[in-house]
Amino acid sequence: MLLLWLHTRRSASTAAGWCGLVALLAPEALAASNSPPSNPEERPDKSGYTLFNPTPRALMREMSADRPDKTDSPFTVDAGPFQVKMDLANLTYDGRDSSGTNGPLTSVEVAPMNLKVGLLNNLDFQLLYTSYRWERTEDPQTGTTQRASGFDGITPRLKLNLVGNDGGFFALALIPFVKVPVVTGHVGIDSVEGGLAIPYAFDIPGWDVGLQSTIHFNRSKNGGGYIEEFDNSVSIGHSLFGPLSVAVEFFGSVSTEPGVGWVGTVDTWLTYQVNENLRFDGGVYIGLTGAAEDWHPFIGLTWRY
Repeated sequence: MLLLWLHTRRSASTAAGWCGLVALLAPEALAASNSPPSNPEERPDKSGYTLFNPTPRALMREMSADRPDKTDSPFTVDAGPFQVKMDLANLTYDGRDSSGTNGPLTSVEVAPMNLKVGLLNNLDFQLLYTSYRWERTEDPQTGTTQRASGFDGITPRLKLNLVGNDGGFFALALIPFVKVPVVTGHVGIDSVEGGLAIPYAFDIPGWDVGLQSTIHFNRSKNGGGYIEEFDNSVSIGHSLFGPLSVAVEFFGSVSTEPGVGWVGTVDTWLTYQVNENLRFDGGVYIGLTGAAEDWHPFIGLTWRY
């Protein structure tokens, strides 16, 4: 079922560890799984709503922010509404790698965002792009500094929910995506890339638990065609008090390209729910391995209208 777990035995053990972590943090899971699901006949039929026949406000499900974690939610935007998620500010810093050949990298992105619109009750369209990215890289061999800036491409996506969109213990979706190389200033990719993400979640009382497996088909850095990259992540959140919540995420990525190291990060953030259609967040991604970026602090928001 999970692409990375089928690819390497290491990923299988990692998955087992994540499942154990969820069980430790949420002992209510077993009891919840044994409770009967909501009667589908008691739920309103929303299948007839579309972008041009929007879902009534009273029937909309809770807003699913899809940020700031790398783990997408399996829940779609209701048919009709628009939703934007974006960084208000961010910074990336990556120090010298273990070989000492790649110098420190610093980058800043201007308003990277995901624009979403609900097409059907279980299908939404998304457009990811970064309007401007600035990078500075120091070369430890020569002592020189290289700078680059420009538009960082666009990524159209579709999210198709397969189960659990409007209730139930388990929810699952498919997110096919394509990266379009519309870049300037030598920033971003210069080839078409793509892949498939599979987010899923469990309804555990008092906790927000989401997981995701993703396969990427990326252009090889050595110019030898395409290679596969496999991601796995788990995100766990809990309310602190009132509208304030805290969350932590564990993320891992393995590439089939020779010489590319394993990427591992631990990510944490706070969210503040202003109302049912607006949420702010702030946190940091922290690299755990040499191939991962060291620090990525951010603040951002999600707005549905």
